[in-house]
Amino acid sequence: MTERPEPFSGVLAAALTPLDANFIPDDTMMAVHCRWLLDHGCDGLAILGTTGEANSFCLKERIRIIESLIENGIPAHTLMPGTGSCALTDAVILTELAVKAGAGGVLMLPPFYYKDPSDDGLFAYYSEIIQQVGDERLRVYLYHFPQMSAIPISFGLIERLLKDYPLTVVGMKDSSGDLDNMVGAAKTFPGFAVLSGHDNLLLPLLQAGGTGCITACANVGSELAAAVHKGFKDGEDVHAVNQVLVALRKTVNRFPLSAALKQLMARHTSNDAWLNIRPPLVKLIKTQTQDLYNGFDALGHQIAPTA
Repeated sequence: MTERPEPFSGVLAAALTPLDANFIPDDTMMAVHCRWLLDHGCDGLAILGTTGEANSFCLKERIRIIESLIENGIPAHTLMPGTGSCALTDAVILTELAVKAGAGGVLMLPPFYYKDPSDDGLFAYYSEIIQQVGDERLRVYLYHFPQMSAIPISFGLIERLLKDYPLTVVGMKDSSGDLDNMVGAAKTFPGFAVLSGHDNLLLPLLQAGGTGCITACANVGSELAAAVHKGFKDGEDVHAVNQVLVALRKTVNRFPLSAALKQLMARHTSNDAWLNIRPPLVKLIKTQTQDLYNGFDALGHQIAPTA
């Protein structure tokens, strides 16, 4: 029997998507940002996720983002593109492309328009994608974010998927903020990679057997998260650095997340193109911006220099 592949672990950035003035993804800025993240503590890049505004992009745009990153030298195996979609066929197309491009895995939201689907329906959705893609290289990470999708990923569903696709369904990003759910998944399904979507829960999840995080704040605090992960693995006292990471998440959470992080990147890089965000999301107003800067600067955290 083929052994279960080694899943993603450590720190993955829920990468922002830079846009031009017409709200079109900027290939060059995206590649530069992703390279910078990999050079400053990130073990992988969860592109085309919530923070990256993925559900505001059409299928053609999502495909282009994956292709352009690889064309610009971002190692394909570091990528975990979000490929979930309300349209089954779109999910198949994007997942197949990601696998053929060499992505290390895909992060898959459940189909989120029709509410209260049964586990039978959700199992059929994931199963159909896996079977239609039909590639043994496919590695699926389920995306549990019920506050946004309104579709939770139950333990019963995970159990069924692991039974039928043990080498394909390898992990989960849990953005629920519910530590008990994350810990429960890690303990119930040994070898199943549970990654926190919240920076402040990285350390307690690691202590309970989780494997790492996929977080928005890694866009501006990847080195903090990396220090927590590495320090914990090395048996070091990471209390002090974890306090800063937790405070960073608390500070940024006071504002619309993608807009706040883009605001910080615009200031850090002296490039106002970072402020572009696709409607219906909007950039921060002046008072929010100043409050964000005040809170962030009070942390004493210095974002790593850019090239």
